[in-house]
Amino acid sequence: MTSIDAPRPERSGLALLVIAAAQLLMVMDGTIVTVGLPVIGTGLGIPEADLDWVLTSYALAFGGLLLAGGRAGDLFGRRRMFRVGLVAFLAASLLGGVAGDGTTLVVARVLQGAGAAIVAPAALSLLADTFPAGPQRNKALGVYGAMGGLGSVAGLLLGGALTEYLGWRWIMFVNVPIALLVLAGTFALVPGSRERGGLDLPGAATVTLALGSLVYAINRAGSHGDGLTLVFGAAAVALLAVFVVIQRTARSPMLPPAVLADRGRLGANLIMLLMGAGQLATFYFLTLYMQTIKQYSPMVTGLAYLPFAIGIGIGSGLIGPRLQARATTRTVLVIGMAVAAAAMGWFSLLTPDQNPLLVLLPAQLAGGVGLGIGFVAATIGGVQGVAPRASGIASGLVNTSQQIGGAIGLAVLAGVAVAATTGQPAGTPLPDALTSGYTTGMLGAGGFYLAAVLAAVVLLRPRPADQDAPAVHALPH
Repeated sequence: MTSIDAPRPERSGLALLVIAAAQLLMVMDGTIVTVGLPVIGTGLGIPEADLDWVLTSYALAFGGLLLAGGRAGDLFGRRRMFRVGLVAFLAASLLGGVAGDGTTLVVARVLQGAGAAIVAPAALSLLADTFPAGPQRNKALGVYGAMGGLGSVAGLLLGGALTEYLGWRWIMFVNVPIALLVLAGTFALVPGSRERGGLDLPGAATVTLALGSLVYAINRAGSHGDGLTLVFGAAAVALLAVFVVIQRTARSPMLPPAVLADRGRLGANLIMLLMGAGQLATFYFLTLYMQTIKQYSPMVTGLAYLPFAIGIGIGSGLIGPRLQARATTRTVLVIGMAVAAAAMGWFSLLTPDQNPLLVLLPAQLAGGVGLGIGFVAATIGGVQGVAPRASGIASGLVNTSQQIGGAIGLAVLAGVAVAATTGQPAGTPLPDALTSGYTTGMLGAGGFYLAAVLAAVVLLRPRPADQDAPAVHALPH
């Protein structure tokens, strides 16, 4: 590995700002189109049944290519790849903004996801290169982890305002000036350490195609359930088997077995996957409820997500760090996921004429607090004890888990919601039938959070918090 000089202290603050802004932008773009989906569908003639692909195409490309993106940063230089990814993301955003049909928009979203897959792991590895091991790095990791949760809600707020006042195309165009500002700030970043080896392109292509086939099969099963569903499902299984073989035989595997050898790190990534599965689906159902049932405008819908943003801030900035200092990571994650699951149960009380002050807004606040607590703890757990040569892979895996979880969770729960809606008794008013589907989907999200509680209990070690912190120090520095 090529060593690097320690960063100048006066640049550490700016470096953290650049890294956090990049993470915020990448995660934010996963949800920024959510509030504008009904308007996008009308403008580009996308059927409602296919609208979720505007969300899942980004998540699939982002999650499927993250491990390869992390490895590319290790091999070719993290700051260099950070810049390359930002430029690619910027260009894809321009393409999405001028899209004249749904296919072009989905292609642009895939390219955005590919750019984000390069930026995100490079950003987390650069954070470890920038901040020395100890409390300073742990605080920086806390800020980075908070961006994972806050970015999703920020996307909803910004997406609503842009759709309402400037049109949905500005959901894409707004990325351009932000990406340019982040690019301008990259002078404050260290070049980053570099490793020797190769890039596992067959592994990256195989796992991305496998995940895409899986999500398509799940989506199609909810609406068709025909032979094509079985074909894509079988293709997903076969491709995943090929991926496993490639990882076992490749000289430079995309996912070295040692990265997941630690039970606690495996558990943290599984919990992140389950959080992503519940969160993206919840945003999807809440947006449809607010705009289809309550007839909120995009701007009002975005503002209605403010309690979620506040909750994320409280959970990740106040409650989470205090719990982390006093309890084990396992305990912190159990508390966070239990609160999030309870919030999903609260959402099940929604009705077409429900007062938002009784359910919609307070349940969002509770859900945000739970997820805010969970995101920080899971992020720290996902990068603990990683050898320097595998830090980019581990960094990418943390984000991969969240993005792939979001794509799969949305595909599964969208089918569950459709089944719940169509299964209502004959004569049920349409608003009631739709709301029943949305609330059933959110109860499913609560099921994912309860599964995360179980994963934390089974897989995470009950070690004291003061033993958790030094494990983070094994990141490169």
